[in-house]
Amino acid sequence: MTTINTNIIAVANQKGGVGKTTTVINLATAMAACNKKVLIIDSDPQGNASTGLGLEKTLLKNNFYDVIRGDLSINKSIIKTQIPNLFIIPTSMDLAVIEQEFVNLEKREEKLKKEIEKINMVFDYILIDCPPSLGLLTLNALVASKNLLVPLQVEFYALEGLTQLIETVNHIRNNYNKSLNLQGIVLTMYDKRNKISELVAHDVKNFFNEKVYKTIIPRNVKISEAPSHGMPILMYDISCSGSQAYASLAAEIINQENKLNGES
Repeated sequence: MTTINTNIIAVANQKGGVGKTTTVINLATAMAACNKKVLIIDSDPQGNASTGLGLEKTLLKNNFYDVIRGDLSINKSIIKTQIPNLFIIPTSMDLAVIEQEFVNLEKREEKLKKEIEKINMVFDYILIDCPPSLGLLTLNALVASKNLLVPLQVEFYALEGLTQLIETVNHIRNNYNKSLNLQGIVLTMYDKRNKISELVAHDVKNFFNEKVYKTIIPRNVKISEAPSHGMPILMYDISCSGSQAYASLAAEIINQENKLNGES
């Protein structure tokens, strides 16, 4: 059951390799550790959010592809993960063909929104891991969501790609989902030894001001290693800088929401 208090967040960036799925897995884990009930929807055919939580993709028969096609109840696709309070709807590589399958379907951009409305469990957060494109799956996620979270790698062309994403958000606001809000931008893969990282971070903060989170995710080898073990970074090495950063980001987002809701 999605309630008025459920924060549905699309985690999107049309550029690949920016730490999008890593952010979904680790932010969700940190939120769950704060006693928040969290659901991840893996809408990326690559399925990295599923494998990053230790799920074997080939064994997952009830998945997001069947849900969005209308062949399966969304409630039957929700799997409890090894982490308390954290659930996931896994994906399938079959999802890659959904754009072709839905080409003549009316209101195809609302399919995910309508499915989420049927969920009979109560969640504090639903995080949608989007594919690295601005195609139909990302459009569905943005139409279904209250907020957009953008992981942004601190590299030279970072702002260039972000401009296109913001234009897409404005288009969706004007045509499909007027309440879609930019929750925030989280800077990822920051290397304090690299001058470019510092300059790009400065430019992004100047351009987007308070929409950029104070927490910056560092470039950290432990973050890269964790998915190969099927674990979030907070389970793999809770003391490393990557774990501390995602715990800090979760606290920042939860506090941000508490302020908006008038809570202390």
